[in-house]
Amino acid sequence: MALTKIPFRPGFNKQLTDTQNENNWVDGDNVRFRYGQPEKIGGWLQIKSDTLIGAARAQITWSDLDGRKYAAIGTNRCLYIYYSGELYDITPIDPDRQQTGADITTTNGSTTVTITTTAAHNLEIGDIVTFENAGSFTGGQTNYTATDFDDVLYEVKTIPTTQTFTIQMASAETGTGATNDGTLDPLPYINIGPLVQTGGYGWGTSTWGLSTWGTPRTTTNSTINPGVWSLDNYGQILIATVHNGRSFEWSPIAVSGAALSTRAVSIPNNPTKSVMTIVSDRDRHLFHLGTETTIGSPITQDKMFIRFSDQENRTVYQPTSVNTAGTFQLDSGSEIRGAVQGKDFTFVGTDTSAYVLQYVGPPFTFSVRQVGSNCGILGQNSIVFVDTSVYWMSDEGGFFTYDGSVKRMSCPVEDFVFKTTGNNPGLNFMAGQQVYSSHNSLFNEIVWFYPDASSNFVNRMVIYNYLEGTWVTGTLARTSYADQGVFDKPYATKFTQNSIPSFPVVNGISASQGKSTYYEHETGVNEVDANGNKTAIAAFIESGDFDLDANGDGEFFIKIRRFIPDFKVLQGNAKVTMQLRDYPSDTQSSSPLGPFTITSSTQKIDTRARARLAALKIENDSTDENWRLGLFRFDFQPDGRR
Repeated sequence: MALTKIPFRPGFNKQLTDTQNENNWVDGDNVRFRYGQPEKIGGWLQIKSDTLIGAARAQITWSDLDGRKYAAIGTNRCLYIYYSGELYDITPIDPDRQQTGADITTTNGSTTVTITTTAAHNLEIGDIVTFENAGSFTGGQTNYTATDFDDVLYEVKTIPTTQTFTIQMASAETGTGATNDGTLDPLPYINIGPLVQTGGYGWGTSTWGLSTWGTPRTTTNSTINPGVWSLDNYGQILIATVHNGRSFEWSPIAVSGAALSTRAVSIPNNPTKSVMTIVSDRDRHLFHLGTETTIGSPITQDKMFIRFSDQENRTVYQPTSVNTAGTFQLDSGSEIRGAVQGKDFTFVGTDTSAYVLQYVGPPFTFSVRQVGSNCGILGQNSIVFVDTSVYWMSDEGGFFTYDGSVKRMSCPVEDFVFKTTGNNPGLNFMAGQQVYSSHNSLFNEIVWFYPDASSNFVNRMVIYNYLEGTWVTGTLARTSYADQGVFDKPYATKFTQNSIPSFPVVNGISASQGKSTYYEHETGVNEVDANGNKTAIAAFIESGDFDLDANGDGEFFIKIRRFIPDFKVLQGNAKVTMQLRDYPSDTQSSSPLGPFTITSSTQKIDTRARARLAALKIENDSTDENWRLGLFRFDFQPDGRR
């Protein structure tokens, strides 16, 4: 028979069996579709050799009024600025836990030092703390001085009592041991939240323990949320809010030195407990979502209550006849989960519903419309705005979009992403706050990074190409992602658990904190570390079964004599495997001569393959390899029924 073209539809389809998926792609990793054809994704380059403490779960990039470029990264332990090739620690000091007049006690031969505070310190093991005013030591001999404590970071190692905690020094006490003169000021970092999202049970969780009608709701989550930030810009000023916590700001003014050595500070007169904040860009209002009904009273937090500042004044929230500050109470759902700024609106999602807030001017300032129900947002960062539409991952077990009306998206990988069946670990719904959505405008893609049911941390991704309407899945794991624009390429973070981070330097830091590595994406074809060492990005794509039988749709065995490969791009080698089986229930096996190595000079491949059903797999596994598929042609003929 003559050579026959096998055209494959773009995107993955995981809703059907392999045999049903004739002419479809069914699986792959580290691939995308462009102009209808699959290709290997771009490489990534480690930006800094320094690794950040904890898991990064928020990122934003922006420019100041002088055109200087910044990125802010929030982990569950720290808040960072990336500027001009360097990282800076701007983590706020916790105003509720800092103290004065603590004592230091050292012990001969031990690296453990005990700090005794004048009141309950409310610290946790793993918290980061620094000190001021260490003063002098009395009551013994010590090799430590005030410089070993002042402006030095330590990890809290143990909590013996409510008024004592221990830290670990870099070297052991060589003296007899001593105490200081009671002048030490402990300055704990803000408590952002745990590394792992876990279940919470008992009073105040789920719907049990709700307040009575007419009073603010109490916490209703059935999970203990991980440490998450919301990051936004009020002009050139960074607004950083801890999930269910305080809001802080950092200004790049005098960036030549002073700003980068200055920590973010609490915003005056702002609520002290909010789910998140977001800036309404056009009209310059700062929204606190899921916030306090009485400013400064955390126990009044209502997770369906919204408060917004006066226009152009982020420190005024009390409504008057001469300002535009105000409040809303949403009524569909039990908590606000996330929000995103649209073209001329703010989109807010609860655990069940969707709302649009739109500026209308005085006297009402904003209109509030419920635009969807049964479409709850999964987590704070599972929502993204692109061009004219909002897209989000839902705890309803699907993807939704809003373009004037809310619609459930058709998704041919939906079951794979959301359902745990057989060998497929679908989404870990209990870790929904770790989902991170992003826009890759270089390739018209929306990417959701998520943890599957086998993991407590992000370990998978699903990509939607909104221009071509294609979906793919993969194992690329990124916990935060910023699109290109301010910087020439996208910047993203990868979390590695049980690893010791390096920045900032914290005495006694433990591997349990984990580390985040910062990467520039869509650069080259390899993974490259800060020292220039390359690691291959293994990529593959595999088709569903095709029978190639024009006379019986699988009735006859087919002899495949050869195929002619076609690549639009082929750098290095690609490996092609013909996956064969006689019946749909059989296990696939490679053709006898395969797998086949393809180079740019390969004209044809002789296969000697025989089966009822065949599938095509293209892959690479070495450094400096890259490919983009064309249209393969096969030489085949019927070869009997048995």
